[in-house]
Amino acid sequence: MVARQIEDTVNETEVAKKAARKAFHRGGSTRAVHAGAARRKAHNSLNTPIVQTATYTFNDTQDLIDFMESKTWGDGHDREEYGRYGNPSVSAVERRLAALDGAEDSVLFSSGMSAITSLLLTVLPTGSHIIMTADCYRRTRQFCQTFLARLGIETTVVECGDYDAIEAAIIPRKTRFIISESPTNPYLRIADIERVAALGKQHRVMTMIDSTFATPINQRPIEWGIDFVIHSATKYLSGHNDLLAGVVSGRADRIKAIRDSRGVLGGVVDPQNAFLLERGIKTLGLRVRQQNETAQRVAEFLEAQPQIERVWYPGLESHPEHDIAKRQMTGFGGVISFEVKGDLMETAKFIDALHIPYIAPSLGGVESLIEQPALMSFYEKTTEERLAVGIKDNLVRFSVGIEDADDLIEDLEQGLNALHAPTRSIRQNSAAD
Repeated sequence: MVARQIEDTVNETEVAKKAARKAFHRGGSTRAVHAGAARRKAHNSLNTPIVQTATYTFNDTQDLIDFMESKTWGDGHDREEYGRYGNPSVSAVERRLAALDGAEDSVLFSSGMSAITSLLLTVLPTGSHIIMTADCYRRTRQFCQTFLARLGIETTVVECGDYDAIEAAIIPRKTRFIISESPTNPYLRIADIERVAALGKQHRVMTMIDSTFATPINQRPIEWGIDFVIHSATKYLSGHNDLLAGVVSGRADRIKAIRDSRGVLGGVVDPQNAFLLERGIKTLGLRVRQQNETAQRVAEFLEAQPQIERVWYPGLESHPEHDIAKRQMTGFGGVISFEVKGDLMETAKFIDALHIPYIAPSLGGVESLIEQPALMSFYEKTTEERLAVGIKDNLVRFSVGIEDADDLIEDLEQGLNALHAPTRSIRQNSAAD
């Protein structure tokens, strides 16, 4: 009896402690370090241990039966029988990501594309219809317009920000999803998340925002009424360009269905990658705030330069959705897109003159990365074909890292000055080829 009373008291105390800790997990950095994490971990480790196993054992047949009936360890924690269905190291990161996104649950995948394809394959029946904004990631568009089309699922693409077009495209009892990014790639367009969510609820259509560029530090779409949030965890969440992962966050019952699908589709993340991702998340708030500040300064510098035609950055008043960004974001992100006054080769010459950023795809890491989308992502297309999908030859996408802003600005300045020097030929497809 005394032992039972002590146990009840301990349990009540632990519940109270959890509630108290949650009340203090309000700031972005505090959430990134603590939210969703078990206070006491295996072996009293401060960090989540890497459970490097493909399968799990049972003490005896009764242990197996108990698992099949409850799906938990003897101590009440979730467990699995096989690595494709779950892993303690992965589950720990999922809890942290759910807390960051303000979601009931999250499910982790081996890449951002695995996350979004698994989500859509789980929730879309044959013969359904989805609406997607035009600035969505090109591989997402490719999956929807090519692979989903083979399953009889139709996709309508509308311009970002045209909410009348979104509503007009909804087909009653057929449209299942409205999909957008915010900010978008590469022009950093901002969706009015509250308006997208309202349209979804009005017409009983699910909504999804790819919030990779924003991160949960700058934006939490679920708090605005969005059903699902996607992140390519490869980018800011990891922050070090050393792993691939993706995550879907949302309501617990819906996430459970997607997690079950992961066991069939197989897009599981390795426990060591989960460990690295959790380590990266702990500095997310610090990194993102630094990148927000640096990108704002860089964007303002670029906008003032005569060699630049236009800068796309939500923190600038010249951005078409600046007011929306101010309302729904706490920071404007670390990616800037801009157009150089010059052609394909002159823009490439500017990039080659830079010393700090690496020429590479991706974004969100501690190193600054720069790319010319016409060459990096659309090399096989002619100038006319690129323009048809909104990609100009002189467009540059710059993902700032955590370097000092003064150094990046000085480097960009000397790179722009190099445009006046003699140039060399760069072999590239063109309409005249």
